[in-house]
Amino acid sequence: MTAVLAGAALALALTAPAQAAPEPAAEPAAGAAAGSATAGWRLTPTGTDARFRGLAAVSRSVAWAAGSKGTVLRTTDGGASWRDVSPPGAGELEFRDVEAFHARRAVVLAIGEGEASRVLRTEDGGATWTESFRNTDPRAFYDCMTFFDHRHGLAMSDPVDGRYRILSTDDGGRSWEVLPSDGMPDALPGEAGFAASGQCLVSAGPKDVWLATGGGATGRVLHSADRGLTWTATATTVPAGEGAKGVFGLAFRDRRHGIAVGGDYRKDQPSPLAAAVTGDAGRSWTASATPPPAYRSGVAWLPHTSSAALAVGPTGTDLTTDGGRTWRTVDTGSYDTVTCTRDGACWASGEKGRIARATLGRPS
Repeated sequence: MTAVLAGAALALALTAPAQAAPEPAAEPAAGAAAGSATAGWRLTPTGTDARFRGLAAVSRSVAWAAGSKGTVLRTTDGGASWRDVSPPGAGELEFRDVEAFHARRAVVLAIGEGEASRVLRTEDGGATWTESFRNTDPRAFYDCMTFFDHRHGLAMSDPVDGRYRILSTDDGGRSWEVLPSDGMPDALPGEAGFAASGQCLVSAGPKDVWLATGGGATGRVLHSADRGLTWTATATTVPAGEGAKGVFGLAFRDRRHGIAVGGDYRKDQPSPLAAAVTGDAGRSWTASATPPPAYRSGVAWLPHTSSAALAVGPTGTDLTTDGGRTWRTVDTGSYDTVTCTRDGACWASGEKGRIARATLGRPS
């Protein structure tokens, strides 16, 4: 299936209003490209008003969502039903990221100053949880995490003593250690990461990882090719500045090709140049010729394509079929983050308990 066909199918489907899916086997009600794929956002019933900025999809059937009020949900039937598997006593925590490996094993990150930043993990589908990290440094504020494989992962904190702090695990999140900061370049004045979509720290392959920043003079992306030991920083074309403005989300389809999205989080502020692309692992970034029309916090490559991707934000979903050079809005629903799976599904989540799924069907 070509990127153009997949993108056309998504564009057709997403122009219809998202709706609830009463049965897991139901096909999307809108959107069909003859002889190609079918797709469309379909809202799923979550039964909560939590805001889900953390989202990890394993497959068409299995996904995890983590959000406000210490809420963690899990589905194993494609979103037809969601089970509340929130850790006991976590009501005061703000979960902003989740990494899932299958239907039973997941790791969630709570954000905040000092001890509000924590990592919890489950190996039994959320029936029980174990806290594996609690930040004790009042200067640290953890934002995002990523895993290279089932064992190796990283989490990042806003700058401490002028440099971003990196937390590392090599046992699937059972234990964590702070990496040395010698290989980390200095942060810009006012610079930080944004815990808006779980995509300010992303990885591709066994060792490459990227960190998105804002709040400083320029929106930068930092890259490490050795699992966080040494880093290089590159300015992007996404405008930054004081406050919540800069690069919010990243997606890499391999170790070279990536997309950055962001802008100004404030609703009354414009967000020009809200997307950029790289073809050299982040050593240089080019502004999208036709960027999304507003702030976007999440981005994901479509499965089985080399040039189609989705970007989401509070004012809508945008689609690119040319690797991020041009974008067009295909849905106006509010979402904070988006992710896609190898078996042909994309998931999005956001405010007021919104979680939706779009399914791509291969041509027959």
